Amino acid sequence: MNNKKSMWSFRFSTAQLVLIPAAVGINYVGKLFAGILKLPLWLDSIGTVLASMLAGPIIGALSGATNNIIYGLTADPISLVYALTSIAIGLTAGILAYKGWFDNWIKAFVSGLIIALVATLVSTPLNIQFWGGQTGNIWGDSVFAFLMAKKFPIFLASFADEIIVDLPDKVITVLISFAIFKSLPKQLISIYTDDHKIEKL
Repeated sequence: MNNKKSMWSFRFSTAQLVLIPAAVGINYVGKLFAGILKLPLWLDSIGTVLASMLAGPIIGALSGATNNIIYGLTADPISLVYALTSIAIGLTAGILAYKGWFDNWIKAFVSGLIIALVATLVSTPLNIQFWGGQTGNIWGDSVFAFLMAKKFPIFLASFADEIIVDLPDKVITVLISFAIFKSLPKQLISIYTDDHKIEKL
């Protein structure tokens, strides 16, 4: 992804700003899909990662935060806290995209691993603060219970709980986002990367 402007620019085109609600919608669909199929995944960051690929880390972070705020106000208040995780995902994905880490499938896979690690590091203290270290995922929480029974430090047990879910979730999320990105026409992608019709936040 070769942006013509600075990666940290707060000057956005109309197309980039419109991308935020679109990303939120994609996140909702992914979360709904995972819920209906009862998958041990969240799939609620596809839109965030895609927005980061298209328009950079700031738009990605705004997309992620907006998603959590809306979901938190309409469905689950605790989601508001995890806006921090979504912001971290958007920033990380945007930086990786800007640095060329979505040029091929292998790099995209590695990017998924990196994003999973970042999300886990941000979410683990939140899980400890609000859920006693658990995630609410049956697989991860069983590992948490086992490690706590073995007298492991709560941070390590909670980290293991979180990464067991985050690792497959974020890798699959990134690969789905990358597949969507690769399928988009170059003319459409250029709308998000070119400096025109600029708005300033």
